[in-house]
Amino acid sequence: MFEKMYQSAAEVASFTQRQPESLPATKAILNQAVADLSVAHSILHQVHWYMRGRGFLLWHPKMDGYMEELDGYLDEMSERLITIGGAPYSTLKEFSDNSQLTELPGDYSLTMEAHLSRVVEVFRYLADLFQKGFDISDQEGDSVTNDIFNVAKASIEKHIWMLQAELGQAPNL
Repeated sequence: MFEKMYQSAAEVASFTQRQPESLPATKAILNQAVADLSVAHSILHQVHWYMRGRGFLLWHPKMDGYMEELDGYLDEMSERLITIGGAPYSTLKEFSDNSQLTELPGDYSLTMEAHLSRVVEVFRYLADLFQKGFDISDQEGDSVTNDIFNVAKASIEKHIWMLQAELGQAPNL
């Protein structure tokens, strides 16, 4: 019994000691998520501000909930990155320079359907990114980061399904 306990403690100690040099791809995908989640928040905030039309009273506050959820993932992924010896992006310039999402000027003339389609587009990108994070963290043996990406992807896919249903379409996941 004590032998197993010492073996486990030694494994944890060796993992902790190799952190700064280990998990390079996991650190990179976490930082990509930091940039993309920050820009995704900005895009959803723009939708929140610029939407008009039927469904406004439902969708305007719904964007608040989506932004809060993204902020939670951003915080959790940033803190995980720090925990494993990384340094998360932390400036607007870093977010913009490193995100793969494209921001567009606000437009009051867009229909509610166009705004919701934009949110679906952002969520599809994030679901794909989280899948990459899941795969990379699995390959590098980081089960904690793997869990974070798995939970985030499941929730984002549910939002895609619901938004697509609102738009009269199948989820197409």
